[in-house]
Amino acid sequence: MNRSLARARADAPVPAAAPIGRDAVRALYAELALHPKPGLVSPLDSGSHDDMDMTTFMRSLFALRGYFRDIAAAGAAGADFAALQALGITAERRMLAATGGVNTHRGAVFALGLLTAAAGWRARSGKAATGRALGDTVAERWGAGILAAAPPSADSHGARAVRSYGVRGARQEAAAGFPTLFSVALPTLERTLDRLGCAERAMVQTLFAAMARLQDTNLLHRGGADGLAFVQGEAQRFLDRGGVFRPGWRGEALDLHHACVARRLSPGGSADLLAAAWFVHSRR
Repeated sequence: MNRSLARARADAPVPAAAPIGRDAVRALYAELALHPKPGLVSPLDSGSHDDMDMTTFMRSLFALRGYFRDIAAAGAAGADFAALQALGITAERRMLAATGGVNTHRGAVFALGLLTAAAGWRARSGKAATGRALGDTVAERWGAGILAAAPPSADSHGARAVRSYGVRGARQEAAAGFPTLFSVALPTLERTLDRLGCAERAMVQTLFAAMARLQDTNLLHRGGADGLAFVQGEAQRFLDRGGVFRPGWRGEALDLHHACVARRLSPGGSADLLAAAWFVHSRR
């Protein structure tokens, strides 16, 4: 085992890490349980996916429970990015074993894992473990390591999309401190919650805001530039018409869901962003 990883596990205080890990799992479940979500797996259907459903995601979440606790503990102990990446690779293997090889949460393992590590480090340091400070901590402590490290799979769908279309992928977003999360997703979530007091509608509004702005490599992989432009444009039109503040919003969201399913489009990066926003919000 990597020495820094072993040291991180041994030294980190489990009491600080356990509640952070639970918050991460709860955020992923909140995203999974939401409907409507254009093209994405929900309790009602499998969206644009033939190889997974809600049961697949639940098996994945069960397999990942210990990971978020462990990476929060590693962050608390001051682990470097190599140690965090090793934990992530091990977690991905557990996920794939639990799902029969289906990639349900690879993006969340990376992005939400880093945010939980940042929360762990800040809690251990006696600092507030919430808000934009979490993104700043990721950038300051691990940003250079994220960019310098070889990705676990240089031939992943996301990596190919970044090379083919010149967009900013998950690694670049993380190294910069998750700017789309903190400038788009989290403010949308908290504004909508403040106005409506309804978690469901706030999460749908946040998902559509992310879909309208994020250069989602999942969409580029499935639909190319045209697929990304279609989802971004339709999501922005939903928001411009009033979003979840407008009567009939659910029917409009379902219409886009059906259109995404017909085109086999799935904004998985936006779903990860929604879960991350819910995690950061839950830490207030």
